[in-house]
Amino acid sequence: MVPLIIESSIETPEIILDKKLNTFSFKGKSLPENPISFYKPVLSWLEDYSTDPNPETRVDFMMVYFNTSSSKIILDILKRLEQIKKSGYVVTINWRFREDDEDMLEAGEIYAERVNIPFNLIPDENVN
Repeated sequence: MVPLIIESSIETPEIILDKKLNTFSFKGKSLPENPISFYKPVLSWLEDYSTDPNPETRVDFMMVYFNTSSSKIILDILKRLEQIKKSGYVVTINWRFREDDEDMLEAGEIYAERVNIPFNLIPDENVN
C-alpha cells in the first residue's frame, strides 16, 4: 500500500499514513478552505487500509488548532478507525497537546467520548 504523505502548510496539517512503517500522524493546524476536498484522500486511504490493516494501529494527533469543519472531518477519521477496531484489530489514539492548551485537551476528551477507541490524552511540550 502506497503511503500518503501530505506536507503541512500555514493552513493545513502534516499527515503521514504509512502502513509499512506503521506510522499514522496528524500534526499542526487544520484550516483548509475546503476541508472535504483536502481530507478526501485521507478518508479514501483509510478506507483502503481498513480492508487489510496492521494488527495494531496507533494514530498520533498533534494538533495545534482546527476549525469547526475540520473537527467534523477528524470525527469521520476517528469513526473509520473505530470500524477497524470493531473488526477485531487493535487501534489506539494518542492525542498529544501542549500542556497549557485547554482547548485541545477538551477536544481530545470530547472525541474520546464519541468513539469506542482507547484514547491517550498526552501533554507534550513538543506539539507546535
